[in-house]
Amino acid sequence: MLYILIIGFIVLALFRMPVAISLGMATILALWYFSDIPLASVPHKMVNGIDSYVFLAIPLFLLAGKLMNAGGITDRIFRFARVLVGGIKGGLAHANVVASIIFAWMSGSAVAAVGGLGEIELKAMKENGFDSKFSSSVIIAASVLGPVIPPSIPFILYAAITENSVGKLFLAGIIPGILLAFALMITIYVVSALRNYPTDRRKSFKELILAFKDSFLPLLMPVIMLGGIATGIFTPTEAAAVAVAYALIISFFVYRTIKLKDLPKIFVETMITTSVVTFIISTTASFSYVLTIESAGEKITGFVTAFTSNPYAVLFMINILLLVFGAIMEAGVVLIIFTPILYPLAMSLNVDPIHFGVIMVVNLMIGVATPPIGVCLFVMSHISGLKVEVLMKSILTFLLPLIIILLIITYIPILSMYLPNLIMK
Repeated sequence: MLYILIIGFIVLALFRMPVAISLGMATILALWYFSDIPLASVPHKMVNGIDSYVFLAIPLFLLAGKLMNAGGITDRIFRFARVLVGGIKGGLAHANVVASIIFAWMSGSAVAAVGGLGEIELKAMKENGFDSKFSSSVIIAASVLGPVIPPSIPFILYAAITENSVGKLFLAGIIPGILLAFALMITIYVVSALRNYPTDRRKSFKELILAFKDSFLPLLMPVIMLGGIATGIFTPTEAAAVAVAYALIISFFVYRTIKLKDLPKIFVETMITTSVVTFIISTTASFSYVLTIESAGEKITGFVTAFTSNPYAVLFMINILLLVFGAIMEAGVVLIIFTPILYPLAMSLNVDPIHFGVIMVVNLMIGVATPPIGVCLFVMSHISGLKVEVLMKSILTFLLPLIIILLIITYIPILSMYLPNLIMK
């Protein structure tokens, strides 16, 4: 039954059937022909798959991101980032990365980072002498930071599947996210020096203070969210609600950039996105159920450990597997499918579950920027007007440093575990 399940999904996906439907149909096919389990179990598992308090955070973080985009908060974030690092060689490209770090503290989504900041950043970079291919590649690569630096929708999914702490996972992503950003900025500096890309005038201390003042309220949001989670004032799901309330208050009452008439459109867009994500999660839950009853995780563990029980070698193979599938499938789907399979293998090797969650998420976030089906490539193609094939070539410059950092994170667990162990013992 396991082979029919996997082959059925691959065949349906190759015929360009939507991922959620492919997963659901493969599950029904496998149960119908090769099992005595009634098909009524499929909708039951679909409902149970999304019946989790943790999943409430997903629509809330999506709504917070849309409110910030509509409220002009992203503009203020980018202006502050430009003042902060614009004086470094290739200044605007560095501002792009810093803005993505700040935006990542609020949105939890790579696609939201490209959609929210991409158009603003691309326009500014083109006006200042950067070519479209390099500018678009920087935006795509920086979007990887969104779901690694908390809050993070992929971390929420992983926590729900493995029953681990969302708060610990959020904290575990901070240092790896900063390392990824640092690697991108080094790459930008080298490329900018070779191509003689422009640098902004170094801003005075007074200009920096004024820019900070202008963006103070948006910058305060991640402090409130992470501070509340770390101190136990509210849970990660409650933090998502706080983010929505905060974004709405500063956009609607302080900056007055959102009007009452704008809210229905924002809510509808959030509901549509949420329904798509939820449908994928629910069908993947039924798919994962079949994987579980077929003991896919134990079989994979036995197969791999028959060749080697060296944790370094196994983690290297897992990285390759996730990088490949992350490049050809949607990250959330890969996470939900492979977590029940790979999690038992990682636990058998005594890999910390929080550290393993970071490894999985970083892998899959690199996948959103990796050809051939990295979703951020297609979003940026729409924004920039460049062909996806062009972006596939230009993004390769940034993939190598990201993969190097991935390997460092994989083999030095303290980078992920230091903050969770320090703050949430």
